[in-house]
Amino acid sequence: MTLNTPHPTNLTSLLVANRGEIAVRVFRTARALGLDTVAVHSDPDADALHVRAADAAVRLPGAAPADTYLRGDLVIAAALAAGADAVHPGYGFLSENADFARAVRAAGLTWVGPPPAAMEAMASKTRAKELMRAAGVPLLDPVDPHAATAADLPLLLKAAAGGGGRGMRVVRDLDSLKESLEAASAEALSAFGDGEVFAEPYVERGRHVEVQVLADSHGTVWALGTRDCSLQRRHQKVIEEAPAPGLPEALRTTLHEAAVAAARAVSYEGAGTVEFLVTADGRPYFLEMNTRLQVEHPVTEAVFGLDLVALQLRIAEGAALPLDPPTPAGHAVEARLYAEDPSADWRPQTGVLHTLDVPSTVRVDTGFTDGDTVSVHYDPMLAKVVAHAPTRAEAVRALAHALAGARIHGLITNRELLVRSLRHPEFAAARLDTGFYERHLTALTEATPDDRAPVLSALAAALADSAPEPDAPLATRLGGWRNLRSQPQSRRYTAAGTEYEVRYHPSRSGPPELIDHPGVRVLSAARDAVTLEVDGVRRLFHVKQKSNTTYVDSVLGSRALTPVPRFEDPQDRTEPGSLLAPMPGTVVRVAEGLAAGSPVTAGQPLLWLEAMKMEHRILAPASGTLTALHAVTGQQVEFGALLAVVQEEA
Repeated sequence: MTLNTPHPTNLTSLLVANRGEIAVRVFRTARALGLDTVAVHSDPDADALHVRAADAAVRLPGAAPADTYLRGDLVIAAALAAGADAVHPGYGFLSENADFARAVRAAGLTWVGPPPAAMEAMASKTRAKELMRAAGVPLLDPVDPHAATAADLPLLLKAAAGGGGRGMRVVRDLDSLKESLEAASAEALSAFGDGEVFAEPYVERGRHVEVQVLADSHGTVWALGTRDCSLQRRHQKVIEEAPAPGLPEALRTTLHEAAVAAARAVSYEGAGTVEFLVTADGRPYFLEMNTRLQVEHPVTEAVFGLDLVALQLRIAEGAALPLDPPTPAGHAVEARLYAEDPSADWRPQTGVLHTLDVPSTVRVDTGFTDGDTVSVHYDPMLAKVVAHAPTRAEAVRALAHALAGARIHGLITNRELLVRSLRHPEFAAARLDTGFYERHLTALTEATPDDRAPVLSALAAALADSAPEPDAPLATRLGGWRNLRSQPQSRRYTAAGTEYEVRYHPSRSGPPELIDHPGVRVLSAARDAVTLEVDGVRRLFHVKQKSNTTYVDSVLGSRALTPVPRFEDPQDRTEPGSLLAPMPGTVVRVAEGLAAGSPVTAGQPLLWLEAMKMEHRILAPASGTLTALHAVTGQQVEFGALLAVVQEEA
């Protein structure tokens, strides 16, 4: 797309004030436009992909975001030191900080984002709602949380300066309102430096629908269709798609007009997103405006055939948009692949990502490659996987197939949840609302009854492990199968908490013969691949061994198997009632008045642990007495660290 630039500012070098996937993605476009690229990085990110992808990089000393990516002064100093003449904020961190945008401009750099005044106007959700009401945009009526009655329930508490689900709580009974207000305010203060919290009615089974806007400095505002982002966990998006399916044309028009009105109300420039809640009966209400590029922008790019980052950069240079946007085509769906365990309260995972290999039939935006480490300090998103096709059904099918065929080794991920979600009858029928995971999470994460895949994966792991190395001496290779048939071999593995035993007879001249596995025959077995015939159907299993884990991938699914005995669990070596850190993280809160000797009740929140941008409550396992408290606010703890001990009452 050619844009007219009446008064051009010719950029030459771009610093991205961010990390991970979004920095890599912005660099990709910057390179295509002939711009030099500059990365900034914390100490844990010294060898991260976004650093390796840039032409130059500047260290931000420290590990925590508050000391690194949230230090605007250090980021600007880095841009000046590296000779950059523009700053792109990405999303998160400083991307919606108006003071940072002003400081960038004051330093003589080009800010690739909206005017600071527009950012400031939308920074507070409460002030933004006042502006939108004046502009005629439909709103939910606010509720004073301190004067709420049972008739106002359920309520949604939201951080005024928040985003990404931080500082949000659903309140369904008045007894928990005070505690929820305090918790939401504390989380908002920790995350955004502003503890203001407001309340509004919580709409059951509502849809989260948003409109991508793009505006230049010459008065043109585009509404680039709709996106549905209703599938969320902890108010954070998991699966997004464009256009939002099943919306009546009149409602689409209303949303587009409201989004354009919102942008014009604050003299907006650049890329932004106006978010709405759509009730079950089709009434839309303004939620907020995000004054930045959204995580889910690739689905809009796919449908409209645009590069939104390129348009951001050209608008920052002074270019004028055509009066009308391109015509959309097809449907796009995006899934966020996280290093987390959905079956364990969405617990984030850290460690080495040995393999990340997604089929090339889909778009993959990622900040990781094989061998990279997922740190405790940042969001656990590994990649965004996007499929585009002529119809929604084809796009959903392509995305599910690509995710199912991906090879992801080293960390527990939400991949299986994504595949099952995309194939769920409600999602397939586009019956979407924000309560999807509340209703279906258990079914989506539990083992499939009579599923033979784990057993077959254990068979493949054992056979691959016992296969000789291909470059081993002849005697060694022959030795792999020369044991006597009277001496069957046995191997045991655990996968997802279940133990599997594999027994087989080695063979002198060929593959082993299985014991107690009717209908299964070994066709070939090598260190990296095993072929089994299962009830007459040939199945190929790819096998990769890393440390103490064997990863097995096939069309039947992927499994991570650990030989028995596995490493000792921390729970096995602590006294009863011990509360251990379920992950590495930071203690952000201790219950008020809690100390050794305090009485506690079962399920009472005692500590709040923050890891990878998510907050986790540590609850009392039983009613009794707190006999030890080892955690203090601000303390960094490792996985398995002893936080407290509760002695159960007799």
